[in-house]
Amino acid sequence: MIQVGVLTMAYLVAGVLFIRSLGGLSNQETARRGNIFGVVGMLLAIGATLFEDRIQSLTLVGAAVIVGAVIGLFLAHRVVMTAMPQLVAMLHSFVGLAAVLVGMSSYLNPGEELSGVALTVHSIEIWVGVAIGALTFTGSIIAWAKLRGSLSGKPLLLPGRHLLNLIIVGTIVGLAVPFTQAPDPAQGMIFLYIMAGVAGLLGLHLVSAIGGADMPVVVSLLNSYSGWAAAASGFVLGNDLLIVTGALVGSSGAILSIIMCRAMNRSILNVVFGGFGTASGAKASSSDEEQGEVQEIDAVALAEQLAHAKRVVIVPGYGMAVARAQHPVHELATLLKEKGVEVSFAIHPVAGRLPGHMNVLLAEAGVPYDIVHEMDEVNPGLPNTDVCLVIGANDIVNPGAETDETSPIYGMPVIQVWNGGTTVVFKRGMSAGYAGVQNPLFFEDNTRMLFGDAKKSVDALVGALRAA
Repeated sequence: MIQVGVLTMAYLVAGVLFIRSLGGLSNQETARRGNIFGVVGMLLAIGATLFEDRIQSLTLVGAAVIVGAVIGLFLAHRVVMTAMPQLVAMLHSFVGLAAVLVGMSSYLNPGEELSGVALTVHSIEIWVGVAIGALTFTGSIIAWAKLRGSLSGKPLLLPGRHLLNLIIVGTIVGLAVPFTQAPDPAQGMIFLYIMAGVAGLLGLHLVSAIGGADMPVVVSLLNSYSGWAAAASGFVLGNDLLIVTGALVGSSGAILSIIMCRAMNRSILNVVFGGFGTASGAKASSSDEEQGEVQEIDAVALAEQLAHAKRVVIVPGYGMAVARAQHPVHELATLLKEKGVEVSFAIHPVAGRLPGHMNVLLAEAGVPYDIVHEMDEVNPGLPNTDVCLVIGANDIVNPGAETDETSPIYGMPVIQVWNGGTTVVFKRGMSAGYAGVQNPLFFEDNTRMLFGDAKKSVDALVGALRAA
């Protein structure tokens, strides 16, 4: 076994690498380097942990690490970008389950004799870790099912749901008293099992009450929960690196969630406890409601218009991810730039179903970072834009968010594509967005609809543009 000083130094270096990783991931240009820092830090942390004195069977632990690594590599290579949100949610559930198992294991076998205040503190650490872990585990499973489409994105709003949540939280806190005073582990485990089930029920209810349009925030929140669960496990195990790493993940996830909520003009408490679009009791517009006639356009006519444009803004959305159209979109942007057209991409903070989803897709396709801009940077220049191409986006370009007080997305900042010269929406049909509301943009006088699969439509547009 290695010396304690060497182990501490390894953990310290790993912690610094994790901090550098988060710093790198905050910017597109440095994201790849940030990932490398994170991988190296994790390898160092795992390697150092394997040589801790508390490891009784290096063979078993090493085998578990290898099996987990193989499964992770398999999943990473198999997953497509449209399935990345549900994969992330699933990974969060693993962290939550690990926190539950670590807490219960540590309670049954604390590794050292504890008594008095030390035993009470250790028991409370276990209680908190198991509670957060169970909530994260079940909440992440519901998020995974919603993102996968196995469950409806519609919020489940039970009567008196806030009172129910309060009762559940009170039960979790109340059960801590008999748990910490249990005369032996066998009786204490009964309370721990009950509490884990109750906390899991809270996770199920909280995420079930959150609507589909809020899922990017939910994924970020669950990331934060998993970080705090890991930190709690660190306290239980007396592992400083796990505490630091968990706190980093927990705090960064919470900050990201708050930033995304601000981008939607909503409070994080409204997202967690409100249920999407239900705070004011407003009724969503029906997706079948007639709002006018749409004007269609084909690839040839659009190519001719683009060939004479000076400035084009492209707004990607989840539909682009589903169609895997990011590479043809990059080809389109490159071709337009070769023809002297100024091209830029407009990214809404909650576009897609994962924080940064569109940025990752465009980076994967090789779109230059300097032409990818946030919503606030793009909106002021839209009146001077000749053509706005909306590819697979819906709610994030809905003018009803600014004009319709009955809309559940009223007040959410959106990309104001209707202020441009011509807006062309790439869409399969006239279905409502993920928020379940119809988009008045489709019926604007300067809007044209290009129906069909986004990838096929963009491919046809590129072909027509080359021939123009």
